[in-house]
Amino acid sequence: MNYYTSIKPETVEKKAATQNSILRLLLVAVAIYVQCYFLYEVLARVEREYTWMEPVTRALALLICIGIYSQNRTSTVKIPWIILLLVFPIAGTMIYLIVGLNGSTRRMRTRFDRIDQQLFPLIPKRDEVIETIERKDQSVANMMRYIQDHALFPAYDDSSIEFYPDASEALEAQIAALRKAKHFIFMEYHAIENSTAFAGIKKILAEKAAEGLDVRVFYDDVGSIAFVNHKFVREMNNLGIQCRVFNPVIPLINLFLNNRDHRKITVIDGEIGFTGGYNLANEYFNLTHPYGHWKDTGVKITGSAVRNLTMMFLEMWNAIRATDKDDTEFEKFFPELPENPNPEGAVVQPYGDTPLDTEHVGENVYLNAIFSAEKYVWFITPYLIITDEMNKALGLAAERGVDVRIITPGIPDKRVIYRITRSYYQRLVTDGVQIYEYTPGFCHAKQCVVDGRVAMCGTINLDYRSFLHHFEDGVLMYHCKAVDDVRADFEATFPMCENVTEKYRRPRNLLWRGWNNVLRLFSTLL
Repeated sequence: MNYYTSIKPETVEKKAATQNSILRLLLVAVAIYVQCYFLYEVLARVEREYTWMEPVTRALALLICIGIYSQNRTSTVKIPWIILLLVFPIAGTMIYLIVGLNGSTRRMRTRFDRIDQQLFPLIPKRDEVIETIERKDQSVANMMRYIQDHALFPAYDDSSIEFYPDASEALEAQIAALRKAKHFIFMEYHAIENSTAFAGIKKILAEKAAEGLDVRVFYDDVGSIAFVNHKFVREMNNLGIQCRVFNPVIPLINLFLNNRDHRKITVIDGEIGFTGGYNLANEYFNLTHPYGHWKDTGVKITGSAVRNLTMMFLEMWNAIRATDKDDTEFEKFFPELPENPNPEGAVVQPYGDTPLDTEHVGENVYLNAIFSAEKYVWFITPYLIITDEMNKALGLAAERGVDVRIITPGIPDKRVIYRITRSYYQRLVTDGVQIYEYTPGFCHAKQCVVDGRVAMCGTINLDYRSFLHHFEDGVLMYHCKAVDDVRADFEATFPMCENVTEKYRRPRNLLWRGWNNVLRLFSTLL
């Protein structure tokens, strides 16, 4: 059954609305440029007219450099800022104050802390689950314990998980589940396009809202800015669907601009949850083909493990803006579910990552997976812009005999980022990592499988933005058919790729290497 053919033209947003959003994006870019230029001119003029300001500016830049050096962060993040500040003290200081401090907005952190104090007690630790795994596989137990102790998301042995190797299959399952909703529907997405792919969902959401269900939609402003404008919020509200925008782009005012909500979550009645790499836009389901065939994947979770996804949604919904009318009772969204016998012995652990702390959960889960690998560890990622620690871990795993493979796109969606991605190939292949490029088009899936024991699927790319700047989510799965399905998806995808390992093993010319080194150096600032 294909619901797209039944969509009425009026359910699809007119092109003018999307054009207005793109115009808003351009205006935002211009406003940011004007802001930076104005601040630079002010500082430069002060320095010209007050000669004593030059040593003061340089001293300030040096103090900022010392502060950056002392931070508990990877050196690949600190070095670009230090170079920028020392070479261009005025411009560097201005850029750092506008961009570099974005993630430490105190009021935002305070709101999240207040909500988290109410929500995290509703998903208490499950030490007994990890202790059971410990008797079977110590390395997996350690990975789950890290997530539970440092991200505060427990593992569950009473839930099931289904993996979808194609985003269209995931969407069909999601629509079927939405039709059966009885109490509430929560949807949180980085990007929503008010067009064909979303039209069927919107129709169901409106029907459920009319039946009296609590229906909520939440999207990121930057992620959706090319697809929808703020009329979309009014349209949703008119349909009875509560709608909020994460971190609206307001130049000159919004200091939290650099941190985006990259999560993709649907929760239905607290019993069924969906997540994965796909947003709710046409290209993710190959209804349009801007970059060839789009490869994306997702998972469906049934059972108590959905509580972790519910918690993530409610955290974002209630913490993003102080002026919103927030929830006062959360327990009703965490229903006690009937016993769910799990003959597979599957363990499912959805987890979230936030830029508001110093614990880089997304990267660390991947690092733990690499360290635990004995036979193989395979990744799919749309972007490969990694820290020295990740680079070393991948190379070391290959050097000790682990089959390390990474699939990246064959057709880029962002050419500069694609060039930076390729700049990491040579060091990796020199250490024995195999690189595959997905020739049919763009692979947007974010997943990993280790030794056929454990797998991960979610929103977390192998890049700095996912590791450091974005709100992300993932699912760790163990001892279940879904792990086998993830491996099977890799095995089906490798033949569609070009193995470029030998191509990048050969030394490149000095100019090529020099330009790539410059790109990598400042990739953390993009």
